[in-house]
Amino acid sequence: MRVLVAEDDSGLCDVLARGLREHDYVVDAVRDGEDAVKYLRSYDYELVILDWRMPGMSGLDVVRWMRRHNQPAPVLMLTARDAHADRVTGLDQGADDYLVKPFDFAELLARMRALLRRPPAVKQPELAVGDLRFDPATREVRVGRHQPVLTATEFGILELLVRKSPAVVPRRSIAVNVWDDEADAMGSNTIDVHLARLRAKLAGGMIRIETVRGIGYRLVER
Repeated sequence: MRVLVAEDDSGLCDVLARGLREHDYVVDAVRDGEDAVKYLRSYDYELVILDWRMPGMSGLDVVRWMRRHNQPAPVLMLTARDAHADRVTGLDQGADDYLVKPFDFAELLARMRALLRRPPAVKQPELAVGDLRFDPATREVRVGRHQPVLTATEFGILELLVRKSPAVVPRRSIAVNVWDDEADAMGSNTIDVHLARLRAKLAGGMIRIETVRGIGYRLVER
């Protein structure tokens, strides 16, 4: 399940991203509203977590943008603003829930689960390349009749490849979107190891992951 976190406090943003990934969420984490909108233009999310006060474009501005552009993902606002009028403003502008800082991580998870139990306004379409079927909502992957079991990291890599197919996904893009610290992935053979495991799990299907030397990888039909 893919979640966008937009929080300008780098320490809190890193803690949230790491904690959510440990609970098997696929997380994109950004530090400002402008970057949040860039990601919202490129990816579908099951849930969005927004800090109210961010430099430039605030969390409230992002919510307004989402609703103007018919983006139905539920939004959980994080803020130190605990006045009744502020909560009303946030909810009226399109937020679905509201969590006041400081908060307990367990409560954040509980609120997320409550939001995710709501029936979606529009079901995300299943993605397909060759005989591979990829469901972003249920995190199910099928290759023909085979249903490989993927780790959260493998799922994150495959989602990037499927959404961009047949275009090449640069190694840096994989590192930025899948790992907490892109340097951990870029400075070693970590990406290559995970790609090798992913290739093995997808073997036998009518798709393949190609290495484009010096650039990155792409998913194509055989």
